[in-house]
Amino acid sequence: MTTKPIQIDDCPQFFTATILNWNNLLKPEKYKFIIIESLQYLVNEKRVLIYGYVIMDNHIHIVWEPTQLYSLKHTQLSLLKFTSQRIKRDLENNHPQVLKHYRVALKDRVYQFWQRNALCIDLYSEEIIEEKLNYIHRNPVKAELSVNEEDYRFSSASFYKGLGDEFKFLTDFR
Repeated sequence: MTTKPIQIDDCPQFFTATILNWNNLLKPEKYKFIIIESLQYLVNEKRVLIYGYVIMDNHIHIVWEPTQLYSLKHTQLSLLKFTSQRIKRDLENNHPQVLKHYRVALKDRVYQFWQRNALCIDLYSEEIIEEKLNYIHRNPVKAELSVNEEDYRFSSASFYKGLGDEFKFLTDFR
């Protein structure tokens, strides 16, 4: 496969955000669906193209590209802020005993769900994008959440195996 170089101005990115202290906060499907809804919103609002993702119990990986309308930095902050607010609201209403584990003594917040300094890596070729997608698609198998990559519901692996896009927000990077 020949790789075509990608212009730096519209460079896709590998993004990883981790739950504070690697806690398994995202284990309940309802929290994974909060992430899904946020990704759907970002695509529907034409803020990003999403080429791949996986939502694990304690972190997420996304391969995405900004549109001309928004920077990836702005989109990342929107995603993390929105998902934090929704999870916090659910914990307040349904699981206050869990919420107290995310209390922090910071000037700008009372609770923190995502670790600071998410990982962001620019992807300059299709070959590197494919490497990152293969890596994220193996995550659920490695964590023993599924036997096959394509069987894990909260991942783009089934999309790339030709089995469809259940949540309707993916774009094939090729």
